[in-house]
Amino acid sequence: MKLLDIITYIGIFSFAIAGALKARTHRMDIFGAIVLAFITSYGGGTLRDLLIGRSPVNWINDNIALVLVFLATGITFFFQLNFRLFRKMIFYTDALGLGLFTVVGIEVSNHYGINDFYAIVMGVITATFGGLIADIFCNAVPNLLKRGELYATVCAIGGVCYVLLRRFELNHDVNLIICVLVIAGIRIYSKRKRLMLPEI
Repeated sequence: MKLLDIITYIGIFSFAIAGALKARTHRMDIFGAIVLAFITSYGGGTLRDLLIGRSPVNWINDNIALVLVFLATGITFFFQLNFRLFRKMIFYTDALGLGLFTVVGIEVSNHYGINDFYAIVMGVITATFGGLIADIFCNAVPNLLKRGELYATVCAIGGVCYVLLRRFELNHDVNLIICVLVIAGIRIYSKRKRLMLPEI
């Protein structure tokens, strides 16, 4: 199993946890939690695959990924935490998932002949649109669109770093890890320091 495969599965698990925790904050039942975990994990990647013409889409016939979604939902169901800890867990798993899925989106897009600029766009879509769809299902304003949230922006920054580092012939696996850490790190730092884009 390649590092990219490991990153993909960690990303699926992280986003599934975030989706299931989000379902709990909205007082959904176990079925609702599975649906949100699945959408959060697969929504962005599915949209990416449809846009670049990949067939079948990424989750078809991937039993490991599907098991990870059910496992994440089960852990969330049995692991009781207070609300404040819920919010922290959602944030940190989401930040990690952003980094992981941005990398996966860029790599898959490049593999299918997409140039670097649009590969970065596909990386952002892969990382953010699953959460956007899940938030819409919860009747909440998506993090992607919230004022004061550096969300898609951090994915784009990490994606640009990833593409630029490839030009220095850095080890591929090291480049993947750096990109994930840059995205997750900026996301966490920007939230703590309340960094935000200027209003229009």
